[in-house]
Amino acid sequence: MKVILKADVKGLGKKGDMVNASDGYARNFLLPKNLAAPADAQNVTEMKNAAASKQFKYDTEKAAAEANAARLNDQILEFKAKAGAGGNMFGSVTSKDIAQKIRTDYSISVDKRKVSAPEIKAFGTYDATVKLFQGVEATVKVKVTEE
Repeated sequence: MKVILKADVKGLGKKGDMVNASDGYARNFLLPKNLAAPADAQNVTEMKNAAASKQFKYDTEKAAAEANAARLNDQILEFKAKAGAGGNMFGSVTSKDIAQKIRTDYSISVDKRKVSAPEIKAFGTYDATVKLFQGVEATVKVKVTEE
């Protein structure tokens, strides 16, 4: 019996695969546990439509991320920090600060865990990498000056 898997089934296939299963296995195990659906015309069409919409969503999100990466690449994010005696910087600039600055200046929502930057505890210019999507990254310059 041909079935479309609704979940990963060990030894049979992954979610979305159309596989041949023995009639008894399909009727007594896969279908009652809602792990598969019969591969009739309606279910096959639904599976193809779901795959097409998933691919479309992926493509649009990737295109948006690439556009944002083009906007962010080589931009300079300026931070001002207080200096103590001897010109040392108080505190540090963290990935959270960088993500917040990108959010406010460029209206691009970035999770702080997607920002990788060196430890910034002194004045100067640093490079930070922002991961926007799978395989899409932007590099920004972080400039820290004295207040």
